[in-house]
Amino acid sequence: MEDYLNFLLIGAGITNLTLGLTAALRSHSVVIIDRRDHVGGNCFDYFDENSIDIHAYGTHIFHTDDAEVWRFLSQFTQWYPYQHEVKALVDGQLVPVPFNFNSIEQLFPKEMAERMITALLSEFEFNKKVPILKLRESKNPDLQFLAEYVYEKIFLHYTEKQWDVRPEDLDPLVTGRVPVFVGRDNRYFQAKYQGIPLEGYTRMFEKMVDHPNIEVRLNNEFDKSMLDEYDHVFFSGAIDEFFDYKFGQLPYRSLRFDFLTFNRPYFQPNSVVNYPNNYDFTRIGEYKYFLDTQSKNTVVSYEYPEAFVLGKNERYYPIINEENKRLYEKYLEEAKKNEKVTFLGRLGDYKYYDMDQAVARALNLAKTFCSTNC
Repeated sequence: MEDYLNFLLIGAGITNLTLGLTAALRSHSVVIIDRRDHVGGNCFDYFDENSIDIHAYGTHIFHTDDAEVWRFLSQFTQWYPYQHEVKALVDGQLVPVPFNFNSIEQLFPKEMAERMITALLSEFEFNKKVPILKLRESKNPDLQFLAEYVYEKIFLHYTEKQWDVRPEDLDPLVTGRVPVFVGRDNRYFQAKYQGIPLEGYTRMFEKMVDHPNIEVRLNNEFDKSMLDEYDHVFFSGAIDEFFDYKFGQLPYRSLRFDFLTFNRPYFQPNSVVNYPNNYDFTRIGEYKYFLDTQSKNTVVSYEYPEAFVLGKNERYYPIINEENKRLYEKYLEEAKKNEKVTFLGRLGDYKYYDMDQAVARALNLAKTFCSTNC
């Protein structure tokens, strides 16, 4: 006979909401607490007076090739079939990013553009992404020029704004992300499943925790005395905070948003426009595009990267480099000494997760944990 356990989940983001539900469905008792006043973590959204779905912590687009993840979340929402496109202001023009054939033809003289496209097709597979660092290895002079152009105009200055470091000081997993797309697909993602929850992310999350075995406590700070009250604790907060920063703080980048409402139908030609080379903000998001909301007003957010300062703002992006990975490993070794606590999520794992990756991590953890513990 299965033993039913009492779980405490610290943090009400998408990782713990997924994990909590899977535990509740196995008849375990689940308490989820969060210091904020809402579920969903940084994916929290709300509908304003114009019926526009506002993403409070910046634009969030769900995309995945993982059918299990898609089916799991689809139990709690109808999806609006949104396909994400991003433009970037480059040399005074708004062009698709990732850079593709359309971007090339828009920015370069016809003959030059034709040479670049021909060279791309001769060296790389059609309808595939080529990382900019891979493109820089080409011996073709036209592709070398293209690689350096994209590196500077799309990647270099954006990276300096986003991370406040030179690209060479970041992990190659970060610097290798910027690709050129060998084709004309203007979408930012080519994932099989893409969309926005029709009633918003928050409503989807609320349905996920609508279960008799789940109790959600908001505006609730974690205290280590709580550890004695539960059979196991899943901690999705900052792992360095849990250990009182005994080895030092793990560095993060944060974001600041300026939300503005304009009395006009639209502000820009699509949902997200990046500004790699101009201004101090990195991008502007316009929210009515996500659900194709029709209204006389529109809401946008200017996104400003900034340093994370404890007590002042939120952690967004782990700054992944060799020094910070070594610091995280110290905390990970410390965590292994406490079998009662499992660390997970973006802050617990010190790793950036897309939403689908966070859900997959929680589903897999539930399978492995319950196979040995419950």
